[in-house]
Amino acid sequence: MLVRDQLFIGGRWVTPRAPQWLHVHSPHDGHLVGRAVAGDASDVDAAVNSAIGALDAWSDLTPDARAKLLERMADYLESQAPVLTKLIVDEVGTPIRAAQRIQVALPIANLRNHATRLRKITFTRRVGHSLVSRQPAGIVAAITPWNYPLHQAVLKVAGALAAGCGVVLKPSELTPLNAFYLADAAHAAGLPAGVFNLVTGSPAIVGTALVSHAGVDRVSFTGSTETGRLVAATAAQSLKRVSLELGGKSAAILLDDAPLEKAVRSVVRSCNLNSGQTCTALTRLLVPKGLVTEAQRIAADCAQSLVVGDPHSEGSQVGPLISRRQLDRVRTWIVRGESEGAALLAGGKEPLHGLPAAGHYVRPTVFGQVDSRASIAREEIFGPVLCVMSYGEVDDAIDIANSTPYGLAGAVWSADSDRALAVAQRIRAGQVDINGAAFNPEAPFGGFKQSGYGREAGEFGIEDCLEYKSIQLAEPTAHSAA
Repeated sequence: MLVRDQLFIGGRWVTPRAPQWLHVHSPHDGHLVGRAVAGDASDVDAAVNSAIGALDAWSDLTPDARAKLLERMADYLESQAPVLTKLIVDEVGTPIRAAQRIQVALPIANLRNHATRLRKITFTRRVGHSLVSRQPAGIVAAITPWNYPLHQAVLKVAGALAAGCGVVLKPSELTPLNAFYLADAAHAAGLPAGVFNLVTGSPAIVGTALVSHAGVDRVSFTGSTETGRLVAATAAQSLKRVSLELGGKSAAILLDDAPLEKAVRSVVRSCNLNSGQTCTALTRLLVPKGLVTEAQRIAADCAQSLVVGDPHSEGSQVGPLISRRQLDRVRTWIVRGESEGAALLAGGKEPLHGLPAAGHYVRPTVFGQVDSRASIAREEIFGPVLCVMSYGEVDDAIDIANSTPYGLAGAVWSADSDRALAVAQRIRAGQVDINGAAFNPEAPFGGFKQSGYGREAGEFGIEDCLEYKSIQLAEPTAHSAA
């Protein structure tokens, strides 16, 4: 069992004044993975003040110097990759092959990518008689979720550090243990004391203290839309800058010339990635009326073929949900889908046999004949539940795709890439994939509408942590020049 009994504040490991504990249980079988100490408002205050004290010296370093330190952090995490992979499989339940690639290798690559992008940013330029510079926003509170814990932490921390900001990180109370390795990486890399701080704890205590702290200049939050509203409202009291990455209900539009088998199977796999606990998951499949029967058959067949099991097993494709609460929530949505008249084509609420009774497993589920106005077609379920819907004209498909309050992601499939691009441009979402194109960690990541605002990743994540300053220069007159 892993025990982390100190917080990382001011470049040192310190014991909280009034320590409490966060207990982490495996979503696979319920065993105790470890425990992490929980701080309180006084620890947040100490961390923010440490970051403030380190800010000037850190922001004065050259971009290359900061980039080298980010690369050293990546080196440390890479040395710990096998340990980190097993830990995140234990904490989150992501199947091990996906965890190696997405939960660990991607964050390491993102640290290196931020270092590369940092070296290419122009921080000062002339605009007429003004000198326009981009300067650090100040102290950043990074509040991260449980579904991709290290990945989301790195996106926020790397962007802020690259920009020259100080950081206080609060990871999810459900998956806090992996964040300590990021603090280890900062320490091993030799980051100046106070630049990076880690305070674990509950949202109500540590999260609220961070968002409302007078010394915090910017809040970066990833989580539910409901909590995002509270974060934004609290931060607004002191006019903090806020970046929110929230929920999604992303649609994949298959045009009438799409490669049906390939496209449907790709969407089903997206919907079930990380057991459906992915904000950008494609959870709505929009198919022309003439193809919907065949698309539903393929989707059901693909969902039933996915291997659900122990996330430590190389053969598992779908692991458990994060908690009993999430399991109950997803099952409730499945029952609601049936009550709304949708046809249950695969999966369902019944428990799976042959897996630990304490595990939080749900069957990959596919609904057909879904009305676009139904709640399962509009609300984020955050589980492996796919809604298949038919449409008449392409304009109808675009209207359905844009009909939810969210706008995080989407997809378009067509044999004609220009036609697919034209449709993609009309989907109101922060990122849209065409014909199964891969995720690009250098492209800006974020959403439209109630999926939030602000952007992360690469140069865009760095720029989101910068403020513009204009200095007007007095042009010398002929008299003064003489």
